[in-house]
Amino acid sequence: MQAILTSLDRRWRRNKSGFAPSHWKVCLFLTANVVLLAALLFDWPVGANIKNIAPPIHFFGKLLTNFGESGWIILLSAFLFFEGWAGSRLLQSPRSRCQALRICQIGGYLLTTITLSGIIANLLKRAIGRARPTHFVDWGPFGFSPFNGHASFESFPSGHATTIGAFFVALAFLFPRYRYIFAACALWLAATRVMIGAHYPSDVIAGLALGGWFSFMMAIIYSRYGLLFRIDETGWPVPRLPLLKSK
Repeated sequence: MQAILTSLDRRWRRNKSGFAPSHWKVCLFLTANVVLLAALLFDWPVGANIKNIAPPIHFFGKLLTNFGESGWIILLSAFLFFEGWAGSRLLQSPRSRCQALRICQIGGYLLTTITLSGIIANLLKRAIGRARPTHFVDWGPFGFSPFNGHASFESFPSGHATTIGAFFVALAFLFPRYRYIFAACALWLAATRVMIGAHYPSDVIAGLALGGWFSFMMAIIYSRYGLLFRIDETGWPVPRLPLLKSK
């Protein structure tokens, strides 16, 4: 373990790449304002009409919403990590060992991103204690009971949306060619939390933002250690090597 930590410290000190340019601050500022505007403009009408959601929309949301549960992604990521690590030690050819090591790094990136962002989301929602839309009649869209301890007061941010945001933004960094497809998938899957009446729109947007920004931060950290990513000329993390070959 000490050897691994020493190697990582050496990688960090050796890497002199810059961080993302200052316009990330503008993006973060805009994200915060979108969450606030969603809370002011959309949360009240959604809460007031939560019982009037059309059955087909509710069915569609119920069908897809469990995709945002982090358990299966964590298990898959752990599998990739350990299988890749084992392959990097056991395979014979250098090429195969390098490929296995990349799989290990992908698994590690997804595992740390999904797990840590989920922990942060759960700590925040318990501390904030926002009432879910099911309590709209009694509490309205801005009812809070911090550290209530009940799941019905753990609405902001959405944990499912955080997982979805972290997962699909991580995929967008790993496979930038398909980033628009991943963005569309993230929006539709996160919206199912509103379709089934589990969250307000601002909960979902905040969760997506939290997960997405955490994936960005972890990609920056991995690039500083020379793992999986590098910082390009504009200061953003990109894969060190393409994960899919171009035709």
